[in-house]
Order: sequence, then structure tokens, then C-alpha cells
Amino acid sequence: MVHGTVNGIGERAGNVAVEEVAIALSHGYGVETLELTEVYDLAKLVANVTGIQLPPNKAVVGQNTFTHESGIHTDGTLKDDAMYEPYPPETVGRERRLALGKHAGRAGVKAALDEHDFEVTDDELAEVVSRVKEIGDRGKRVTDTDLLTIAEEVTDSEHDRRVEITELTTVAGGNTPTATVSLLVDDEERTEAETGSGPVDAAINAVQSALGHSFDTHLESYHVDAITGGTDAIVTVEVEMSRGDDYVTVTASDSDITRASVEAMVDAIDRLVASDDERVIADD
Repeated sequence: MVHGTVNGIGERAGNVAVEEVAIALSHGYGVETLELTEVYDLAKLVANVTGIQLPPNKAVVGQNTFTHESGIHTDGTLKDDAMYEPYPPETVGRERRLALGKHAGRAGVKAALDEHDFEVTDDELAEVVSRVKEIGDRGKRVTDTDLLTIAEEVTDSEHDRRVEITELTTVAGGNTPTATVSLLVDDEERTEAETGSGPVDAAINAVQSALGHSFDTHLESYHVDAITGGTDAIVTVEVEMSRGDDYVTVTASDSDITRASVEAMVDAIDRLVASDDERVIADD
């Protein structure tokens, strides 16, 4: 008897992943066992509840499953999605993502911009491609969400912000660091105070409390990227945030590490929800 579990999670190792069996039966034999369009949401729910996150290379529901990066790979997918995808991502509740890197080509970058109705001239496109490759050479992947930020910088344009920080105060003295954060969320002022293991932790907790359940975003990683020397040292903080299948990496620099952390986090959240809105408008 074969025991299957969602995401292959079980009391030991080697449990069959139900979602993999279900898509194999459906795609290969026409046998329907699950509501496949709900599979990805189910996998994320199980991952969040159990605390066992999905590996990026996990079949069917992993982040990389429908992510196309190299120039040849992206170009082939744009011409014929069956070339690299045995079934459409929508079959399992996913979306295709064009993640650009050092091998990015003009066609892939242009297609990613077109998905968001972002128009650029030939010269602007060349500059965007150059910046994408520069980031890719540092070993980083540029998602479509990151790409929009680059394009806005190149074209000197801005998107309508939905989330922005208006005030930040921290109290590090005593035994319990505290931070108070005020955010403007869809033109609504929200202020929350939280404690943490340090001022940065307290500030991040306050941001998350202020947002509540407005946006289902998650802080995937956080680290200090660079620090200059001297008494006026500038700290650069890099955060990676996610929302569904969208990931964005944002950096912010300031002499105050707490402010840099909050600004990076809020900018990332704003970019994620702005990108989501643009997809909804395009679909309408």
C-alpha cells in the first residue's frame, strides 16, 4: 500500500507527494483524483501550518517549476509553452514567471515588460537589459517584480504607491526594545507599536501588525548587505519578500539600520501589491 501526503510530508521519509501522483494520473492517464486548480493553495497552506516550507525545486508546487530564466529557455517558452511545460501552470493553480538573469535577452525582457503593459523605447530596453544582466552577474535572479522597479528608474516614472511609511520611532533602552510604525495603506493611516528582541525586530513586527491581513506577504530573508566605515557609517539592508508566486528583493540604505530595514520591507510589500493590482487590471 502506498501512503501519500500533501507535499510528501510524513512521520518518516519517502512518503509519496499526493499532488505529484494526482497530476501524473490526470496528465498521463486522464484519471481525475483532486481539484487540481486548488493544489498549489493547499500545498502552501500545509507548508505554513507545519512550518515545513516548499523546496524551490519541488515538483508541481515548487517556486522553480514554472519559472523560466535563461534567454533560450524563455524565448522557447514564449514561442511554444509546451516546449518546457508538460501542462499549463494554471492546471495546478500556478502562474508562469519569467525570472531574468545574466543570460537574459531582449525578447525575454520585452515580454516581461509587455505582461505589465510597460512600454519602453529601444534605447530604454537596451538599458534595462544591461541592468538586468549586471544584477545577474552577481548571482541574483531578477523577477518580473524587480524588473518593473528597474524599468521605472530607467524611464524616470513611478507607480502609484499603496503602502508607504510615514513615521518610525524606536526605544532601545531598558529590557524590551519597542518600535512604533505609522503606515499609509491605501490612503488609510495605520499605527502600531510592537516589541522585539532588538529595535529592528520590533520595527518589523510593528509593520506586520499594521498591515494585519491586508496583504498576504511574507519576509523570506533579511540580511545586512554592506556597511561603510566611519562615524557616519551607512548600512545597506536587503530583504526578500514574497506574495503567492511573486518574489521581490529590495535594498535600502541609511545610517540607521532600523529605518533602512523598515524602508526596504515596506518598499518590497508595496511593489508586490502594486504588481498584483497591475495583473488584475490587465486581466479585466
